[in-house]
Amino acid sequence: MSTQIPTLGGDGYAALLDELKERIRTARLRAAVTVNQELIRLYWSIGNDILSRQDAEGWGARVIDRLAQDLRRDFPDMTGLSPRNLKYMRAFAEAHRDPEIVQQLVAQLPWGHNIKLVEAIKDGEERLWYAREAIAHGWSRNVLVHQIETDLYRRQGKALTNFARTLPAPQSDLAQELVKDPYSFDFLALGSEISERELEKGLIDHLRALVLELGKGFAFVGSQYHLEVGGQDYYLDLLFYHLRLRCFVIIELKIEEFKPEFAGKMNFYLSAVDDQLRHVDDAPSIGIILCKGRNEVIVEYALRDANKPMGVAEYRLSEALPERLQAELPTLAEFAREFPLMSLVRLRIEIERELRRLQNDEAASMRVTGIGQMLSDLQSRGQLNVDVESLRPAVNAMNRAAHGQDVEDSAAQEAERLGAALLEQLRGIGQD
Repeated sequence: MSTQIPTLGGDGYAALLDELKERIRTARLRAAVTVNQELIRLYWSIGNDILSRQDAEGWGARVIDRLAQDLRRDFPDMTGLSPRNLKYMRAFAEAHRDPEIVQQLVAQLPWGHNIKLVEAIKDGEERLWYAREAIAHGWSRNVLVHQIETDLYRRQGKALTNFARTLPAPQSDLAQELVKDPYSFDFLALGSEISERELEKGLIDHLRALVLELGKGFAFVGSQYHLEVGGQDYYLDLLFYHLRLRCFVIIELKIEEFKPEFAGKMNFYLSAVDDQLRHVDDAPSIGIILCKGRNEVIVEYALRDANKPMGVAEYRLSEALPERLQAELPTLAEFAREFPLMSLVRLRIEIERELRRLQNDEAASMRVTGIGQMLSDLQSRGQLNVDVESLRPAVNAMNRAAHGQDVEDSAAQEAERLGAALLEQLRGIGQD
């Protein structure tokens, strides 16, 4: 009986190799996380013992220097036993007296993050809030420092909105939590005398920093996004899709104080986006008006009778990008590589928009919704020279991307290729 060696290109072998590689990567990551958690728990126990013995024995601060000297003598290969670090351990244990908090929360953060939290924040509730956010968003230490210095804790969820009246729970609570006031655009090197176009261009040039400030879940769709309503052209300053809220988010930029007419214009934009872009499974679109300043009473009156969900917040500028953040903010090209599914989201929007354009001549009762259905309808009428069945994997990939689901790299690339070709063909229909 001969033993058959699988070919390198065989499907079964390739699948096994991919599975084993993924398992190894997962195990290595789990091991690294476990090592960090054990280290944090060790540091807390050392700090807690120092606290307890100092209280019980009346020892002064000099005992830490002696402990450091004796420990480093017995563990010469171990780093982190300096007098400075032992003092950090003591402060860390003093800040977190409950071992359950250490076990379940802060042990998930690197030691450098925990040092910064203890150094910078004295209030226990606020410190734990930043710890949870850092874990949830995967903040680096520099980003954590930036969020603390810009007082994110007190800005989060503070915008004036009508979400409680215009959105169902729990979406209204989540939307309110995500909107800040004020927004910090400290990464823009702009003076106080700027135009709205300069402000918008600066934000697009620093797209990664903008998304970091907006928060997790914002997928960029476009700037000066074109809409046609009643034969007239309109342009949205910034359009995003939020992957947790499952809705479009329009951001309008104003370099002046809030005026009531801003709410009326945003209400109009939201109606247009809901009609032209919103998918049947999407939640109602949300508008955010960012102004140089606002009067709370005027904002309250302006939003009181608006029937679309929107909020009003201020923004603040700085004249220079903080040096510690420069290394954390990749270029636009790097950002696009980091979030490749955003291009699929935008492609889906453009395709659906063209399909809706081609349906304008149809009676309302005859219209269909959904990209797949609209493509089949065009094909049945002889307007589309393409095999709709062959496009279904690409359409499914675009729909998954738009709704925050993972898409494999190969599937995303193929969907982008087919989608771009389809979009070009759709744009050519009826243009002759």
